[in-house]
Amino acid sequence: MIKRAAAAAIGGALAVAAVPAVLGAVGFTGAGIAASSLAAKMMSAAAVANGGGVAAGSLVATLQSVGAAGLSTSSNILLGSVGSAFGALLGGAKRASPSPPPGGSRPEGEQPGENVPQVEPPKPPLEPEKHEK
Repeated sequence: MIKRAAAAAIGGALAVAAVPAVLGAVGFTGAGIAASSLAAKMMSAAAVANGGGVAAGSLVATLQSVGAAGLSTSSNILLGSVGSAFGALLGGAKRASPSPPPGGSRPEGEQPGENVPQVEPPKPPLEPEKHEK
């Protein structure tokens, strides 16, 4: 239980901290879009597609706003909650038990696939009964 709570806390903190770091790495910085970055390429493509300008409310405009000003408090809370949920989910995951090695021990004389139950083939459809009049 404590392990899951710790994973949730770490997941929430990482999610909130990762957004500004990732946006900065992509090129959406507080000083504007970094030259020769992925953000610059996105802005160029958006401007060409929109006839010379970046539309307000577009993905590029929104990411630039977040890169410059950061996320709002409500967005940070939502992002932290989602990160916490994923952290708790991953932190509470059970590890799969190790499978037996291939070619492991078998009872003497048993071949691979020998004790697999066989399925009966499907039966043909019944013919309709013929009634004499």
